[in-house]
Amino acid sequence: MMAAISDDLIDERALSKLRWRCRRGLLENDLFIERFFARHEQTGISVMQAEGLTMLMDLSDNDLLDLLLRRKEPSGEIDSTAVREVLSQLRT
Repeated sequence: MMAAISDDLIDERALSKLRWRCRRGLLENDLFIERFFARHEQTGISVMQAEGLTMLMDLSDNDLLDLLLRRKEPSGEIDSTAVREVLSQLRT
């Protein structure tokens, strides 16, 4: 039986690109993101997690920080299952 796409893990090259994409201008954002990568580097990052992170990285630093600090919740285009799942993992 084949795993669902969301359960598939991204490869090393995709992980490297994602890490580069996740570099932020605000230290506070970097701390949340680095903690996420540290927790998931052993088990890997799923396609769904990568999709959610990529969508979050399209936000401005201040908008991202508002989400991470629970000042706001995802809305509009970024209100997706992938974003909500990753945001929950980033916040813990």
